[in-house]
Amino acid sequence: MSISHAPPDSQEPDIYEISHQVTSPRDSVGSDAIPMNLEPIVPASSRRTRVPRWLRRTTGPVLLLVLWQLLSATGVLTPDVLASPGRITQVAGDLIADGSLASAMTTSLQRVAGGLLLGTITGTGLALVSGLFRVGEDIVDAPVQMLRTVPFVGLIPLFIIWFGIGEAPKIAIITLGVTFPLYLNVYAGIRGVDSQLIEAGESLGLSRWGLVRHVILPGALPGAMTGLRYSLGIAWLALVFAEQVNADSGIGFLMVQARDFLRTDVIVVCLIVYAFLGLLADFIVRTLERLLLQWRPTFTGR
Repeated sequence: MSISHAPPDSQEPDIYEISHQVTSPRDSVGSDAIPMNLEPIVPASSRRTRVPRWLRRTTGPVLLLVLWQLLSATGVLTPDVLASPGRITQVAGDLIADGSLASAMTTSLQRVAGGLLLGTITGTGLALVSGLFRVGEDIVDAPVQMLRTVPFVGLIPLFIIWFGIGEAPKIAIITLGVTFPLYLNVYAGIRGVDSQLIEAGESLGLSRWGLVRHVILPGALPGAMTGLRYSLGIAWLALVFAEQVNADSGIGFLMVQARDFLRTDVIVVCLIVYAFLGLLADFIVRTLERLLLQWRPTFTGR
């Protein structure tokens, strides 16, 4: 028995050459062989160090307080220009102890609540009339846009003449400041509803009220919540001006008294109270927004 060998010019590759070609990293791309040096792919998000979000959010204010204290301690910020954080903390404790700060906060919250309620009713009502009906848009939108361009602070003298110097002009200023942002956002939300959704609702047999209730109003709700958040910021801004119109109570009244006596510490305490009340109101609206808009998945950041 004889063993025959392949001729030298045969096209059949050698076994060693095949194994070498398969295991070679240079030639293994596109082949069925599995490279030996594999490294697991780790997502970039898992490689980052996880820092608690509350810690990240408090880093900026803490650094600002530290810088403020350093500038006050080194004399760069004198007390007549801006009091130190320690002095402001002491003054805030005194105002809380004698009850003047709590009384001022209660009065200011009542004014904001009254103006916000009236402004929400007025702005939403006008937006519904203008957004749902073309005739309403022709009648309502032009006057509202004209009044919107007038600074509401410039109307304070007229409000004093019309309503006197009591609580009415203060609430009227807040109401006017709240109305226009809410009107614009609710109107844009109504007109921004997809027309195909309207056609789908009509094909399903929904009446006009059914379309408004089940299609238009839910579609306009995100814009309404955005307008409410913006209106809250305008409400606190309007309150600052309103409480300086012959007021005898409220946070603005404390600021006017502090201004007359050059008490920058009391002024800063009042500004911090304004900021925290505004932040609390915004948190409430954002919580309400998450509850009402659970049906709408959105991007929440990475």
